[in-house]
Amino acid sequence: MIDNDRRNLLLGALAASLAFSTHAADTAASNHVLPDGERDMDSVRWTGNEQIAMLVYNGMTIQDLVGPHCMLGFMKGAKIHIVAKTLEPVTSDAGLTVIPTATFENCPKDLTVLFTPGGTDGTLAAASDEQTLAFFADRGARAKYVTSVCSGALILGAAGLLKGYKATSHWCCRDALAGFGAIPVAERVVQDRNRITGAGVTAGLDFGLTLVAELRGKIYAECAQLVKEYDPHPPFNAGSLKTAPENVKIAMTKLLADFSKKANALAANSHLS
Repeated sequence: MIDNDRRNLLLGALAASLAFSTHAADTAASNHVLPDGERDMDSVRWTGNEQIAMLVYNGMTIQDLVGPHCMLGFMKGAKIHIVAKTLEPVTSDAGLTVIPTATFENCPKDLTVLFTPGGTDGTLAAASDEQTLAFFADRGARAKYVTSVCSGALILGAAGLLKGYKATSHWCCRDALAGFGAIPVAERVVQDRNRITGAGVTAGLDFGLTLVAELRGKIYAECAQLVKEYDPHPPFNAGSLKTAPENVKIAMTKLLADFSKKANALAANSHLS
């Protein structure tokens, strides 16, 4: 009798252990947790055929473009189109010149990713330009992912592509997104269905990795992160409104006050407001 009781106790403990292990495995899978022993490198889709259109325009912030391009360009087989109204050189707000590879007319009609960087006055001009907005409305209606970094979200909003979606942008103009019918979220990267938006400037790196993981899987994104040695350890802790010293926040808020005002006015005057 004692032996039977012990056997039953052992069998019960084993069953409970197996049930717990199965639950843990399911939880890990749902959280995209991949223990090293479960990483199947042979299952990674190393080559694809994504069609990616990245808008460029005079006055854009170059890091908004280069950060995501750095990560997306690691995807073997992906085709990145640098798109503008014409093929004339485009000059960023820092003076760096970019040569477009496609125009609004000959950019592929069906895109995997439609993307726009941000800026300040150049972004406001692009978000008020009928041709630019028509291009985004057309391609955005069919693109698998509609995306932006920094104040580029203003262009998506002005084109009617953020209505009803959660989105983020640079902190100085994030609240203006509500004027386009979007739901502003104070996060570094925000994904709502097929809309993926990044916060200000350097958030484009996190945005890029998020998009690579979406397109090719987490392992591929981790490989991209390692190759790019993206392991930030900034020398200062002033990279967000949550951590920056008060005098720094006051100075930068004052510096960007005019742009913030213009961004809010753009949204307020939108037919989507």
